[in-house]
Amino acid sequence: MRLIHVVIPAEQRDPVLGALDAKDIDYAVLDAEDRTDGDLLVEFPLPTDGVGDAMDALREAGVDEERYTVIGNAETASTPNMEALENRYADDFDPLTVRELRSKAQDMARDKTSFVWMIFLSAIIATAGLLVDSPAVVVGSMVIAPFVGPVLTAAVGAVTGDREMLRDSIWLQAVGIVVAIASAVAFGYLLRTLSLVPPELEITALGQISSRVAPSLLTVVVGLAAGSASAFGLSTKGPTSLIGVMIAAALIPAASATGIAVVWGFPIIAVGSLLLLLTSIIGINVAAFGTLWYLDYRPGGFDRKLWNPRESTSTALFAASVLALLLVVGGAAAATYQQITYEQTVNQEVASVLDDQAYANLTFVQTSIQYGFTADLFEPETITVTISRTSDREYPELANRLQRRVAAETGQNPALRVRFVDYNVAESSGSEARVSPRFTRQSRSLRRPRTP
Repeated sequence: MRLIHVVIPAEQRDPVLGALDAKDIDYAVLDAEDRTDGDLLVEFPLPTDGVGDAMDALREAGVDEERYTVIGNAETASTPNMEALENRYADDFDPLTVRELRSKAQDMARDKTSFVWMIFLSAIIATAGLLVDSPAVVVGSMVIAPFVGPVLTAAVGAVTGDREMLRDSIWLQAVGIVVAIASAVAFGYLLRTLSLVPPELEITALGQISSRVAPSLLTVVVGLAAGSASAFGLSTKGPTSLIGVMIAAALIPAASATGIAVVWGFPIIAVGSLLLLLTSIIGINVAAFGTLWYLDYRPGGFDRKLWNPRESTSTALFAASVLALLLVVGGAAAATYQQITYEQTVNQEVASVLDDQAYANLTFVQTSIQYGFTADLFEPETITVTISRTSDREYPELANRLQRRVAAETGQNPALRVRFVDYNVAESSGSEARVSPRFTRQSRSLRRPRTP
């Protein structure tokens, strides 16, 4: 429910009240006795989804919104036509007006001190959660991370032409990323130095970290969906706090994984996690902007005073920042596309080999690709193929066959390992059940020879 207050000149009384009468809107007109300009204050309650329709009617009647317009919240309203208005707009999707959108986005923005402090705490919690391999702790870190504020204000600044809001929001996002990574590095170094976490820890063995070592098609989809959902939620009367958790889920754990990899000396994982982080935040921002644009929010032109030619230093700094951002976006997009394409090709070749009747008892689970620097290039170094089976039969040539197919198709020659996941199968026979015994077999692997 909204309560709208509009100040109009006395000569506009008839057309404005006529527009409200045409919409069956109940209103009150207040004539301020202490004013000498003859202005009138018109106020009326309205369902939230009807605000846009009512404001369009007022603009057509000649109301200047810049003169005095206040749109506030109301708990309830009892007027002759309120029930009819609620029924009329109940099934309508009417996005918030531009002013409501800006106000709602700015209400979610925090001051810089509290923003940095909350990012610091969320990164500490996420780092602890990753190191103890606890999904619950990692989720807890997402709840308090305030990334949704600058993401949404950046999108609103872009679609409304507010360059200052856009610039400040992008800068705040960059600060948040740096603080999150630095906090993870500092906290991880403290834990490693005090031996609270084993210094020789193989971090890739932790599931919460191994799932964040490189961008993939699914992580790109998650970022795009989170950004679009946040923008859509912002444009409606609903809350966006829970959507903020989804945005943090794509950013905070990846930032913490980057810091952990730096401390434990895994540069390839650090690069992959950082690439995942950059890809996610770029996807979130692009999707948020695209969604608001799709909802017909359009920029009316950037404020000219923000482009004052005399402010050459500010303009040059902004241009350099945009250029740097474009380079990062281009590099992240190219690397992500290459990684996704390579992973897709590997999956297709593995599935093709396992279609052979000789491997009918095997089920393809997933592939995990680790990258490394070879001849100054970022190339796949090791491929781990996980396959499930329900018998103890050996497949000594499977790794060799997979390696040859992948090498022939991709032109790359990484080491390839096959990891078998064994599980029990209960078979019912009459009234008794027979359970096959559990077994564990060492998987076979094929590695290409290393050149000094």
